[in-house]
Parts: sequence; structure tokens; C-alpha cells
Amino acid sequence: MELAVVQVASSLEPADNLAGLVDLPEADLVVLPEAYARDFGPPGSDVAPFAQGLEGPFVTALVEAAGGRTLVAGMFERSEDSRRPFNTVVVVDSGGVVAAYRKIHLYDSFGYQESLALSAGATDQKVTFDVAGVRTGVLTCYDLRFPELARTYAGEVDLLVVPAAWVAGPRKVRHWRTLLVARAIENVAFVAGAAQAGPRYSGNSLVVDPRGDLVVEAGIGPETVMAAIDTALVAEARRENPSLDNRRL
Repeated sequence: MELAVVQVASSLEPADNLAGLVDLPEADLVVLPEAYARDFGPPGSDVAPFAQGLEGPFVTALVEAAGGRTLVAGMFERSEDSRRPFNTVVVVDSGGVVAAYRKIHLYDSFGYQESLALSAGATDQKVTFDVAGVRTGVLTCYDLRFPELARTYAGEVDLLVVPAAWVAGPRKVRHWRTLLVARAIENVAFVAGAAQAGPRYSGNSLVVDPRGDLVVEAGIGPETVMAAIDTALVAEARRENPSLDNRRL
């Protein structure tokens, strides 16, 4: 399966982000960052006016842009609390919405308090979908710091995708790389992190293989990186390192 990870800084103008959908790369699976439909804005901003339903203009445009591809992108989705929408990653193909993952762990850390503006998704979510024979699971940004969530997918998926708006700062790129590599090694799966570009965010989108080897990594600016996702390598890595079968807890 051919994977494209699109690193871009989303705009505060939703129309600009919709316009960017016409230039997506050709690949089986294209992953865009968290909050692609409209950026968060300054810390503490009210994002509720920019929330939509899964039948709204952003998802409609995403489906129209899909063609023969599966597309993954972040948006703000209306919730039962009109003041606090979900931080949602939607998965679409040309037939419509395939899946939607609502971010479980809100970014109440490093001086931010995402829970003031957003609602958390249900803790029992496990969103998976298939692309070209590759079983894929979804996490979002801060979820990456909670290995127990990634572990719920262990043995069931070949690839975990992590759309993110990983805020830049001291040690943040090191944390991003380390956590993505750790999730790949411990779950013996490919992991792809699709980050927003700098300077506000850390960039460095990357793909890690099931052995923990770096396949490809972007810089800090807008960039698209490509990777081949090979399920045979996943199977081989799990034979070499049967840690998933050796679990006792």
C-alpha cells in the first residue's frame, strides 16, 4: 500500500484549507494533520463556530477530492455540547465517510487546556479501516502519550496513523519522534505521524516501520513524504519479535 503523509500548516480560513484538497498526492492512503479543516487559532480560542457535522461542507469536499484514494483529516465536529465540539479525525473515500475517531485525550498539558474548548471522545473507541489490504487504526496527537490506547490496537492493525498539531517547544520534536518509534516497536506495526508544519507546530512528520526503523521524515515546513506499507514486513517482524504473543498482563 502506498501512503502519503501531508505536512501543512492549516489556515484560520476554512476556504483556504478546502482549496488545498485539489493538490493532494496520488497514493492509496493520504493522511493530513489534526485540525486540517481549520486551525485551532491562538490558545484559548473558541473553535465552536467552526464545527460541522460529518455531512457538512468539509467532509463533502473531502469525499469529492478522494477519487480512488482514502483520505484522513482532522476537523472540529459538532457534539451535544454546542460550546465544545469534538476534535475529530474523519476517514473518507469516494463512497463517503468510512470512519470517524473523536480524540480521547485532550491537550491539558504544557500550559494548554484543550478541554475548555473541546469535548473528549468516548474512551471505548477503536476505529479501524482497511486500505489495499492494510488494516489501519487511528490516534490523534496527545493520544500518542498514552501507550495503553495504542495497545488496544495491538495485533489487529498493520498501521497506526496519528494526525497531529504537535505544538513546537523545548524537547517537543524529541518527544514526538521517541513516542512514534516506541508505539511502532511495542506494537510491532507501522506508525505514521502527520503533523502540522512550523513554526507554531513541530513538523517532522514521519513513518516508522515495525522494527522501529525510520522510513522517512519531513523537515519543519510544508512537505509531503511517501512510504510503502508492506504487510509482509509486519508479519516478518512479528515472527522475529513475538512480544505480542508473549504478553502476560
